[in-house]
Amino acid sequence: MDHYLNFRLLPDPEFPAPLLMNALFSKLHRALVQIDSRTIGISFPEVQQEKPSLGRCLRLHGTADHLERLMAENWLVGMQDHLVHPQLSIVPNNVQHCRIRRVQPKSNAERLRRRYLKRHPQLTNQDVEAKLPDSIETRIKLPFLRLKSQSNGHSFCLFLEHLPPQEQPVDGAFNTYGLSSEATIPWF
Repeated sequence: MDHYLNFRLLPDPEFPAPLLMNALFSKLHRALVQIDSRTIGISFPEVQQEKPSLGRCLRLHGTADHLERLMAENWLVGMQDHLVHPQLSIVPNNVQHCRIRRVQPKSNAERLRRRYLKRHPQLTNQDVEAKLPDSIETRIKLPFLRLKSQSNGHSFCLFLEHLPPQEQPVDGAFNTYGLSSEATIPWF
């Protein structure tokens, strides 16, 4: 985690920044799956928690070797005109560290009931509805990316929480979204 790349979106009158960030992140996710990366983390240095927004900058964190391997892939096709070309840079000294995790809210009671019924086919719809009423739905106020699943084609929101910065880094593996339940990324 000693190097990083910033992908800054250029203003575009036709495409709003969140739409371009969704497209950029989808391409990144596919590239991370393709190279089976567990060593590259992400952050959004312009994130705003109060007015949920990820901003216009996606930062990738890793070693120079791992980031160069990712950039050797042809994953930015179609995005080149919307980005400031990233430069491989060294992480500054004396930075804090942050963990960025996925949050999966219980935001749709009907979807939860369908899933529960699949796992418990002996129950009736009324049983499941009594067990999972509409009141279990929770709304969260976090920035998110809207993505499309490659396996089933369904759209979903990937809610991201930037946890408070800490002094000491924590090592660990990242998933193919560049997120980790334990590892931190340099935060600056």
